[in-house]
Amino acid sequence: MPLITVAIPRGRNLKPTVELLRRGGIDFSAALSDSRKLIFDDKNTNSRAIIVRDTDIPVYVENGAADIGVAGKDQLEEQGKPIYEMLDLGYGACRLVLAEPAKLREHDDPTRWTNIRVATKFTNLATRYFNDRGIHVEVIKLYGSIEIAPLVGLSERIVDLVSTGTTLRENGLVEVETILNVTARLVVNRAALKLKTTRINTLVRTFEQSLKQNPIKD
Repeated sequence: MPLITVAIPRGRNLKPTVELLRRGGIDFSAALSDSRKLIFDDKNTNSRAIIVRDTDIPVYVENGAADIGVAGKDQLEEQGKPIYEMLDLGYGACRLVLAEPAKLREHDDPTRWTNIRVATKFTNLATRYFNDRGIHVEVIKLYGSIEIAPLVGLSERIVDLVSTGTTLRENGLVEVETILNVTARLVVNRAALKLKTTRINTLVRTFEQSLKQNPIKD
């Protein structure tokens, strides 16, 4: 059985991904109790897990450091890496939205936008969204605390991920439009799919059947 390396995301999708792999017969439960360790081995199935940031998973998979991985749809669309997206896993659901201050929303008409400024982590997705609508946009790249950008005059609007919308409301922002519905996806390295076809396809089928019968919740 060939070694398979799995890139698992830190944070909210760690636990459901460990459960997904358990359903495929791979035990990485130790990753749930040891937050400092970043590499785990399941010798019974000749499998290895690397625990990395969600933003880095497409890079690890693209370059063959991981054969398969679990990444958010937002990162796949933002980065556009040449990797295979095999399954929508259903968990880790959130939305990438365009938002603006509630006071601005009261008299704002998006159909009349011609030139705006937005702050976001997702520069490619934001640029694509506005370009598709013929709107000239200045995109300001931020790495965190996106919600405060309109409050301090850095930008008029933001593009950011939301789950419940609570953080937006707490900062006086309202949603204008959903740009992308996001869930976790199973991704595969192109070369690995050719070299380890049987093992990877078996896992994909097992995951798919299991999720149909019993979806994994966050």
